[in-house]
Amino acid sequence: MITILGPTATGKTNLAVALAAILDTEIISGDSRQVYRRMDIGTGKDLRDYYYQGKLIPYHLIDVAEPGTKYTVYNFQHDFLNAYEQIRKKGKEPVFCGGSGLYLESVLRSYRLSSVPINLKLRESLKNRTLQELTKILSSYKKLHNNTDVDTCTRAIRAIEIEDFYQENPVNDREFPEIKSTIIGVSVSREVRRARITKRLQERIQEGMIKEVRNLIESGIKPEDMIYYGLEYKYLTLYLLNELSYSEMFRQLEIAIHQFSKRQMTWFRGMERRGPICIHWIDGELPMNKKIKQVLELAELL
Repeated sequence: MITILGPTATGKTNLAVALAAILDTEIISGDSRQVYRRMDIGTGKDLRDYYYQGKLIPYHLIDVAEPGTKYTVYNFQHDFLNAYEQIRKKGKEPVFCGGSGLYLESVLRSYRLSSVPINLKLRESLKNRTLQELTKILSSYKKLHNNTDVDTCTRAIRAIEIEDFYQENPVNDREFPEIKSTIIGVSVSREVRRARITKRLQERIQEGMIKEVRNLIESGIKPEDMIYYGLEYKYLTLYLLNELSYSEMFRQLEIAIHQFSKRQMTWFRGMERRGPICIHWIDGELPMNKKIKQVLELAELL
């Protein structure tokens, strides 16, 4: 398997699609929010990206859950294995691509996970804590949970709930096979990444991201569930609830995405430090043909 990872706005999806086309294989997505149906613009789920020279490259783990539900890492591992085995039965090596650190690491490190139940007592004890306090509590655990996506109190409390469960319960629920992978990290300069994030945010709003969130709420999804998903869905929901002005929404969301991108990079660097994972970093600003050549060389396919 080849894994393509990196922070937001580095061009990893385009690289994964071009690579999959050349290798005649399929892509497994490692994005924690693109699993949700009808959450398209806000998650950057542009399915046009999966076309290469007019041909649709098969993809998996996109649009597999309903908005308003809580899709967990446990669910992801189960669905990943199904997709992985389907692709392997065709005699192909999958391309695993995404930016959600824990989803990626749960596969690359073969985490053995259990389905974590709700702990009402714990939730009650944490309900009045600030996000800063909750993040500090989360950091006290031996990191299993990915804190890159923890930008609301609800998500932070769920993360603590997961960590607390694993403190008290052995994670021997099921085996997860060891999957060998060449891991490619895509990076761009901080300036380029920031410029791309701002430009992309402007484009997504023009493409109807506000309408997308409004439609989801009008379809019956509770605003607090939308806020749970963080980033675009959090700030656009607050805007639609008249809790933020348009300018406040845009400014706060732009800052939040920049901070999120930085946390992603910190997470990936942490993956390397924790070992034995080795990420081969390539320059995302290179022409596509040069990036493809580097990936194929690193994967020993040239």
